[in-house]
Amino acid sequence: MTARETVGDLAGMLSGMAPALDARRWAFAAVDGATPEDAFALIREDEGLAAILPAGDGGFARITLMVYSALDGVGLTAAVATALAQHGIACNVVAGFHHDHMFVPWERRDEALAILQRLAASS
Repeated sequence: MTARETVGDLAGMLSGMAPALDARRWAFAAVDGATPEDAFALIREDEGLAAILPAGDGGFARITLMVYSALDGVGLTAAVATALAQHGIACNVVAGFHHDHMFVPWERRDEALAILQRLAASS
């Protein structure tokens, strides 16, 4: 694996976020039993194991911010969530080591992607 330069300043994170829409639908679910192999993410909560799994109908779209944001960078999540909230779009954020992933209602995915692209272009 090659080292990637991380970006920690807000302007750099926003301008470089290059949001990418995943074609699959996703659902958040409690897991009871075996860990699903097709899970995008597993979250161990006090109440039990939760997973983000492929969904059939409805569900959420995943928009990945392709910028390599520093784990100690400040403001990216707030800026993205605020931009989407101003348009009444819910956003569930999952931060990974390499990227941040925004889960938005499936039916509003194209609108959310356009909002994030405009945010990146204006930064």
